[in-house]
Amino acid sequence: MDEERQEVYERIPWETLDKQSGDRQWLVVAVAGAVAVGALAYSFVKSQPAPPPPAAVAVTDPPATAAVAPVAPVTTTQTPLLLAEADLYAVNPERIIDQAKALAGWFAVEYFAMDGSDQSQETLRSLMPSGVPLPEAPVGIQVFVDWVGVQSVTETAPLAYDIEVLVRSLMAEGDGGFVRQPTRVATISVIVGDDGVSRVSRPPVITTPEGSSPMSMSLTPLPAALQEQVESTHGPVLGGEQLEDGRWRVVVIVEGIDGVRRPTTINVP
Repeated sequence: MDEERQEVYERIPWETLDKQSGDRQWLVVAVAGAVAVGALAYSFVKSQPAPPPPAAVAVTDPPATAAVAPVAPVTTTQTPLLLAEADLYAVNPERIIDQAKALAGWFAVEYFAMDGSDQSQETLRSLMPSGVPLPEAPVGIQVFVDWVGVQSVTETAPLAYDIEVLVRSLMAEGDGGFVRQPTRVATISVIVGDDGVSRVSRPPVITTPEGSSPMSMSLTPLPAALQEQVESTHGPVLGGEQLEDGRWRVVVIVEGIDGVRRPTTINVP
C-alpha cells in the first residue's frame, strides 16, 4: 500500500516565510508594549491614596441593654454674677439711665398710691430700702396716681442718680368722689449695684414744683375766606400765625369727643 501512495511536495516560496516572520516581529513588539502600559498603569494605581473607608451603617436592631448602676446627680452651686463698675460703664450709659428712670417712676406710683390692698403693700416693700416703714393712710382714705413723668436726672456719684419725678394723684375720702391733688415733685435716689440692678437708696424728697409765668402768644386775624372755612369745619377761630411757607397755624375752640370745648392748634394750607 505504501508503494501505491504518492506524495506530492509543493514548493513553498521563501518570501512567504519571510513575511510571516515579519508579522511575528510586530506581534512581539505589540505584546511588549501592552506589558509596559500595564506596568505603568499598575504603578500609577499604587501611587494613589487609599479611598476612605465606607461610612458605618446604623443598625436597626436595638442593642442589648445591660444593667447600669444609677449615677448620683451632681449638684453645682452658682455664684451670682458680679459686674465691676468699669464693666457697667462699658454698657451704653443711656441704657443704665433709662433703667434708673423706669425704677424711679415705678417707685413713685407705688409710693403715692394707697388702695389698702396687701399686694400694693408687698410691692412697695420690695422697692423701699430695708428697715424703712411703709406709708400709712387714715381709715377711709384712698389715693390713686393719675400720672408720673421724669423731670430731670442728676448723677451724684458713679452709677448713682437723683431723679426728679412729677406726680399727680387723685384722692377720695369715705364715700366722696376722687379729687385731683396738686402736682408734687418726688426726688428719688437710685443706685445701680455691682449686679447691674437698680435700687432705691432712701425715701424720696417731696417738694412742690416751681411756678412759672405763661408764655405770651401773638395771634393775628385770618383772611376772611380762610376764617370762614376753618370755622365751618372746626369751630370758632381765636386767631393764627402765618408761616414762612404761606400756611397758617390757627388756634380754634374745638369740642372733643367728651363734650369739652378746648383751644386747639391746627395747621391750615
